[in-house]
Amino acid sequence: MNCPFCSGTGFKVTNKRDSPEGIRRRRECLKCKKRFTTYEKVAEPDLYVIKKDGSREKFESVKLKKGLDKAFEKRPVSQDKINQAIAEIEEQIRKKGKNEISSRVIGEMVMKKIKKMDKIAYVRFASVYREFKDIDDFKEELKEL
Repeated sequence: MNCPFCSGTGFKVTNKRDSPEGIRRRRECLKCKKRFTTYEKVAEPDLYVIKKDGSREKFESVKLKKGLDKAFEKRPVSQDKINQAIAEIEEQIRKKGKNEISSRVIGEMVMKKIKKMDKIAYVRFASVYREFKDIDDFKEELKEL
């Protein structure tokens, strides 16, 4: 690792603590004396999603974030709450202890989480996830709410 300011390679750790992103270390470069923060995260084993068509692809929380960001667009829910929901969903998936999971299972987890947070975002997400064809599909979903 190199200092982001001077590319020096000598550091001392001035502070270390646990954080949601992993282990947070505050470092000071021995050459230029500037401070910066690094995060260490335990490498998780790869997780694969089995799609509706049977294909397999690597799980990417970025895709989950995109879907949730779209559902919560212009809604009064903070980005922190959305990120927390994403972290909780990913944790639930990993707790299952399998390296493959159905996209249907992930979708249902997401739907359950969104429903508790915001009903409008839930309907938005459901319309895409369940592939609503017409207004009757919307009406049916709204009746259940």
